[in-house]
Amino acid sequence: MSKPVVIAVAITGSVPRKADNPALPVTAAEQIESTQEAFEAGASLAHIHVRNDDESPSSDPDRFAAVQEGLRRHCPGLIVQFSTGGRGRDPSARGLPLKHRPDMASLSTGSVNFPTIVYENHAGLVTDLAARMREFGVRPEIEIFDLSHLHGAKRLVEAGLIDERPHVQFVLGVQNAMPAEEPLLDILLGELRRILPRATWTAAGIGRQQAVVMDWALARGADAVRTGLEDNIRITKDRLAASNAELVGLAVEAIARHGRRPATPAEARAALALPA
Repeated sequence: MSKPVVIAVAITGSVPRKADNPALPVTAAEQIESTQEAFEAGASLAHIHVRNDDESPSSDPDRFAAVQEGLRRHCPGLIVQFSTGGRGRDPSARGLPLKHRPDMASLSTGSVNFPTIVYENHAGLVTDLAARMREFGVRPEIEIFDLSHLHGAKRLVEAGLIDERPHVQFVLGVQNAMPAEEPLLDILLGELRRILPRATWTAAGIGRQQAVVMDWALARGADAVRTGLEDNIRITKDRLAASNAELVGLAVEAIARHGRRPATPAEARAALALPA
């Protein structure tokens, strides 16, 4: 029997606005409701950003805590993953929500060009975030925007800041960073298997590349896939996604085409080395 697939849903992000898609969940109540719908559709991991009242990105620990509390109440067993990403957030504040001990948090291990900014993750910040995650028992998901970031992860392993079985996400299709090209995924995956052979992995495609990258990942036996309104607000060029749950439904269909099935929350926790 083929192994189940963890479906991660990135529900909000820091870039889309309600003006882009009215279904985008911004308030804590909206995020909880949208995630519950996605959970019931098959998601077993939720990637969380929070917003200020004006929809700008926030690092407010209380806002993260409010979403986490609702998700733990309404989505039993769901893996809650906080973002420590940097768009629109003070670097010194990006790790503050970790004190609330989510199951996981994203961790970028190097800097990269984004469409209009440099997404800056200097070595000291990366080390500090990794140390905070270790302190609070938060399992990192390593975000790979460039080949060198894999070696940044390996350095964290060698320093004892993360274990030898990290969960790694390749991000393809961000303008000015790595393009969504299938041979590139093979290069990245080959390097991951060479230097971090015990890692689990997934890949995220941005915008219209979301479904394409998902198929590439599934064809290569990925442990997880990622979907959600953070990365893609459309079903087709002419139709907006109605909800995060609709995007999760498309992921479930893709997984079935590859002869696999969505992981239950318990299976997702086992796959990503998290406590039950």
